[in-house]
Amino acid sequence: MNEPSTPLMRQYAAIKKDHPSALLFFRLGDFYELFFDDAIVAAKELQITLTSRNKEKGLAVPMCGVPHHAADGYIAKLIRKGFKVAICEQMEDAGLAKKLVRREVTRIVTPGTAADSSLSSEENNFLAALAQHGDRVGFAALDLSTGEFRATEFRGEDAGRRIQDELEQLRPKEILYGNSVPLFEGSVPTLNFSIRDCTETPLDDWVFAPDHAIPLLENHFGVLSLEGFGLAGKPAAASAAGAILYYVRSTQRGALDHVDRIGFYERHNCLVLDAVTVRNLELIEPLFAGEDTGLTLFHAVDATVTPMGKRLLRSWMLRPSIDVSEINARLDSVDILVKEIVTREELRRALDGILDLERLLSRVTLETANPRDVLALAASLAKIPAARNSLAMFTSTRLQTLHLSTDELGDLRTRIDHTIAPQPPLALNEGGVIAAGVDKELDELRDLNRNSKQFVAQIEQRERQRTGISSLKVKFNSIFGYYLEISKPNLHLVPPDYERKQTLVNAERFTTPELKEYESKILDAQEKIVEIERRLFSELRSAIAGEARRIRQTALSLAEIDVLAGLAHVAALHNYCRPQFDDSGEFEIIQGRHAVIEQQELATGNDRFVPNDLYLNSSTHNLLILTGPNMGGKSTYLRQTALIAILAQMGAFVPARSARLGITDRVFTRIGASDNLARGRSTFMVEMTETAAILHAATPQSLILLDEVGRGTATYDGLAIAWAAVEYIHAHNRAKTLFATHYFELTQLSEQLSGVKNHHVSVKETGSGIVFLRKVDEGPADRSYGIEVAKLAGLPGAVVDRAREVLAKHENAAHNLTDELANHEAQARSSTQLTIFTPLSQPVLDRVRQLDLNRLTPLEALNLLAELKREID
Repeated sequence: MNEPSTPLMRQYAAIKKDHPSALLFFRLGDFYELFFDDAIVAAKELQITLTSRNKEKGLAVPMCGVPHHAADGYIAKLIRKGFKVAICEQMEDAGLAKKLVRREVTRIVTPGTAADSSLSSEENNFLAALAQHGDRVGFAALDLSTGEFRATEFRGEDAGRRIQDELEQLRPKEILYGNSVPLFEGSVPTLNFSIRDCTETPLDDWVFAPDHAIPLLENHFGVLSLEGFGLAGKPAAASAAGAILYYVRSTQRGALDHVDRIGFYERHNCLVLDAVTVRNLELIEPLFAGEDTGLTLFHAVDATVTPMGKRLLRSWMLRPSIDVSEINARLDSVDILVKEIVTREELRRALDGILDLERLLSRVTLETANPRDVLALAASLAKIPAARNSLAMFTSTRLQTLHLSTDELGDLRTRIDHTIAPQPPLALNEGGVIAAGVDKELDELRDLNRNSKQFVAQIEQRERQRTGISSLKVKFNSIFGYYLEISKPNLHLVPPDYERKQTLVNAERFTTPELKEYESKILDAQEKIVEIERRLFSELRSAIAGEARRIRQTALSLAEIDVLAGLAHVAALHNYCRPQFDDSGEFEIIQGRHAVIEQQELATGNDRFVPNDLYLNSSTHNLLILTGPNMGGKSTYLRQTALIAILAQMGAFVPARSARLGITDRVFTRIGASDNLARGRSTFMVEMTETAAILHAATPQSLILLDEVGRGTATYDGLAIAWAAVEYIHAHNRAKTLFATHYFELTQLSEQLSGVKNHHVSVKETGSGIVFLRKVDEGPADRSYGIEVAKLAGLPGAVVDRAREVLAKHENAAHNLTDELANHEAQARSSTQLTIFTPLSQPVLDRVRQLDLNRLTPLEALNLLAELKREID
């Protein structure tokens, strides 16, 4: 930075040196100015004009600026793009300063510490941190805008994958880590993960030291030990949490009173949904970017009316409970809310209009709340009594507990209403923030201000009479203050006690001792008004911050009330049923539906969704092989089963006539084709990696959805992998599994494995083609109908006809080979269990092993089968 040698720019350079990684918003009067490289970057990102300073001296400095009253919008835009912004304010009145105005950075806004009103109401804005301690890795996340603070730790070879899952689920906007312990992709083998749309902020290693982090947390929460938060004996988790607290304190002003608790959590304490499953099931976001968000489960069941409720619903969906008592407590509440229609809707109307109490509180404690924020807080508090009155009508234990924990905060609301004017300005320096009657001195000064025009008019009238100058006027401007203006032709009538202030072309400006005294009194009054209002508003803001715990608890209670009432509304609207849980571990769903697809069809005027039944257990029906044509509904059947399980363990009613379920510890999905070419992973490699993770991690309490495993490679390779995967799940995991496939050979497994059953999706053949019945029935499908589907897709007729010819040849050859295999097996009378490739003869086996199936054409395959047949004969 080639800085000009001026006092102002030297001041700027000194402040910028302390904040090299942030864009410095430097306050100059009514604008925040940016200089040098900061100006170039900001002008480009904000699409504002880039100018320069000191051109005439040959030391042009790039600069751009934004009005201070509109700065929040510009800052929010930069934060969303991943930048950090240091806000440098004038710490004294420029008009009173005798030299250069003192300036200081009052706060640093980063992607992870943003707490402004531009944040999405549905999603948390997390700041995350990672800390290594021995063989453990601590992970912590804080949403500064709401006060939600959590921590955990991992150990073992899969720590990197588990951290990746946390990052994908929480999607922090910024992550902190130690300088000497880089934790990003490729640096540490056991912690190999990537971060998407996340600002990386390295800090000095000592920030993550337990000796520094743990006392910092203890002092903040006012405790002698972290045992009450579950962090005792968890140094890695505590270190990550302490680093977050240190970073927030160093970048923000305020007492952080709303960050009043932290929770240690274990992933196994909830139904675990990894990033792949969340994406495949489209729980929060549609599978493909740019698609309608209405295609997600969250959208389908979201009937919440408060921002806090939306965030809690999202949290419940991503972390469903595995505690039957907790689930049933929620279901009891939803049940009674479903039945009491009128009272439920009264409750929802009372909740509607309550603003984001958590984020309003955070702006208060961070000292960024303006008068309108405080008034909005009071307006929201005013709606709580009606909500509590409606809530009192319900008898469920959970709703009664929530009623008791919801504080009306009447004392605080009354104080705000009595202190803040009904329609306050946005900024304190505009005046008029504090209501009349709050401060006697303030009222007197305001009265003086209000009467100034009348007093000036009296002076003007009196001086006109005294001097005989009818055109004499008393005026004011910010440079010369109050003055009497007299035109040139009347100058001979000016009294000797007038003091000349300024000469104009057509007039002269004068003052008098009386006018100077009044000017001093008026100007002092305005400054005192602003000073008193700042003090009173600061006192009110401190009083609100002092009640942070009460406000936060009420916000949490209202959020849960909102979620339960919203789930009941959806259940009543779409005829959902209450799921039942028992210890048998069985899954029995009668007329289950896919919540999202059903609502999409209703929205388009089609009421044609076909419900289906499902039965799974841990012995005779633990693995269901589902066959049938593409477009027949296999994927829908798989997904709706998982969505019903997730909704049930959230504590929601489910789209079915009835549902009896066991507690599921994890839901795994391997659905659809995807790749990661940037990391050198093909579609098939991704498929196999995901399948491997499922086979290693699934337990008898897990639910597995596998769709077309093995289709990404040669036919026999894929069939072999799929076959072996089914056998492995049946023998080792015993997880409840839905396995959709086009490999009809897999249906033979139902005859060999006691827990495997065949189902298929039905179609109806007509003269013009096929009709998808979308009904799941017992038994295997008779054939694939792939060519019929291709015809429906619009493939040219010649291609369809030729495909049928080729298929007939393949089926004939395959049928002959199957007959030979069966004859050979019968002749051998072997007691060995049949596998998909029963050895026939060593020469045939050797030839098959030498084949490159990826390069084998269909015609070559047919010729080879013919040769093998002759050899067998």
